Amino acid sequence: MENVKFTELLAPAKDKETAITAINSGADAIYIGAPAFGARAAAGNSIEDIKEIVEFAHIFNVKVHVTINTILKDDELPQVTELIRKLYDIGVDAIIVQDMAIVNLAVENKLPPIVLHASTQCNNRSLEKVKFLENIGFSRVILARELSLEQIKNICENTDVEIETFVHGALCVSYSGQCYMSCYIGGRSANRGECAQPCRKKYTLVDDKGNVLAKDKHLLSLKDFNASKYLSELVNAGVKSFKIEGRLKDKNYVKNVTAFYRQKLDEISKKTSSGKIFFDFTPDVKKSFNRGFTTYFLNKREKCFNFASPKMRGEKIGRILKSSTGWFELEKGSQNLNAQDGICYFEDDELKGCLVNKIQNGKVFINKKISVPEGSIIFRNFDAEFDKVLSNSKIKRRIGVSFEYLNNKLTVTDEDGNSVSADILSTEQAKNPEKMKENFITQLKKSGESLFYVENIKINGELPFMPVSEINNLRRDLFEKLIAKRLKNYKREIQKPLKYCPYVSDNTDYRANIYNNEAEKFYEQCGCSVTERAFEGLSDKSDKELMRTKHCLKYAFDMCKSPKSLYLIDDKGKRYKLKFDCKNCEMVVISQS
Repeated sequence: MENVKFTELLAPAKDKETAITAINSGADAIYIGAPAFGARAAAGNSIEDIKEIVEFAHIFNVKVHVTINTILKDDELPQVTELIRKLYDIGVDAIIVQDMAIVNLAVENKLPPIVLHASTQCNNRSLEKVKFLENIGFSRVILARELSLEQIKNICENTDVEIETFVHGALCVSYSGQCYMSCYIGGRSANRGECAQPCRKKYTLVDDKGNVLAKDKHLLSLKDFNASKYLSELVNAGVKSFKIEGRLKDKNYVKNVTAFYRQKLDEISKKTSSGKIFFDFTPDVKKSFNRGFTTYFLNKREKCFNFASPKMRGEKIGRILKSSTGWFELEKGSQNLNAQDGICYFEDDELKGCLVNKIQNGKVFINKKISVPEGSIIFRNFDAEFDKVLSNSKIKRRIGVSFEYLNNKLTVTDEDGNSVSADILSTEQAKNPEKMKENFITQLKKSGESLFYVENIKINGELPFMPVSEINNLRRDLFEKLIAKRLKNYKREIQKPLKYCPYVSDNTDYRANIYNNEAEKFYEQCGCSVTERAFEGLSDKSDKELMRTKHCLKYAFDMCKSPKSLYLIDDKGKRYKLKFDCKNCEMVVISQS
């Protein structure tokens, strides 16, 4: 590969076990929640667990990013400051932040020099905003998911800050950090890590005359993002880090998706971490949870929504040819099903499902006494065989090493140039030098369950006699020393000094998500007047922009030129006005007075 670029594959981890899985599956970095203040409140981890993850990750030059990306109350700032100090002390590489109070504390030298990444929750969707964050001193900016390849390229070409983009996983229908529906409906703030996902609920769409255009549909539910076919374009555009969404996903999901993107990226770029991934399965993202895939707005506008169901539909199997109570037959050419597979189908626009009990004489017997309508398309939303493969997988990351024996000293050198040595104290001459050499090489190659694999062994001169047990002890001792050496030589980046700089506008309202005095001070120091605090603290939440989205219902229903006013009605009868910014192809959901 000519002009190979280094890129980072960033995988999610809800806990220690998933983090280790992500690293073994090929992640160059992982992101994980702290004990508190993460945008996924249900995915917090103890300092002790994060410390263990950091120590394991750094052996492979894998970075650990911790999310502290909620907006904060004044009385929480001392706790946040102490938490950041602890994260720095245990070796965390970076924190992902939304609240500018943290930046203000850093500007005032009240934080350790831990690297700061601007969360996508900061609403990073313009070159001007990214330039602002770069000028402040952020080390990395995580872009909004809605940007096109052209917009991403323009940002990369006109900034020097590291750029991170999402490439896979669930999509928030609203611009990140700009969704207030969950807070408005039930008091659970997305910007406080408590989103109740109202976007996955059913709504009815009506016009200003009361005509029903769509009834009880998942009108705000999007498919899942899959940018795998655009990785080369994104690498060439200048993207540094490729992020997989999913801090609430299980380890099999993380294993499969991380391995999939590891193999894809290895074809076009070089990883930033160390070690070789020993794959023992063929990854397939279609078999892990997804709501159907979309490339969103990367290349062109597409129908990214999934109105029928927010649940996993899975892969298409085929059409039912014949059906009776408890069984059905599929048309020829359909994919094979297996016992214990989960399957689903649509009936009256509702997604229904069951399990496969057995396959016999071409008939698929299911675990429900129902008759699936003939002609129905069957999807597999749980592949029992593939899940078993993932669960049994021993996928492993190992670091390549070379041994060299010279002058009664054995040296091991890893792929990154780290070396450690041990003296061989035995002076007993081997009765059979060739056999001794053969035994020595055989035992050194037995890296077993260690974190290393042996690429080369060079023996210079005759070896003294050594029992097999001593050779094994020598190998284990050298590997332990090499791990210690790798950790000692790990170089953690340090955050450069941050500073105030002019904001992109002269004033801002609740959409800046300012929830504390430190954040307000920051904006004022940047020449921006704060006219309104965060939505969460407003006493009157009527006639407010609850959501701004590139997903447009007029576009979805081929009504782009229609002058009709449209409204959403939720399952509780609450009504929301829709506003359309056709110039920017955006839809806005407004709270009613």
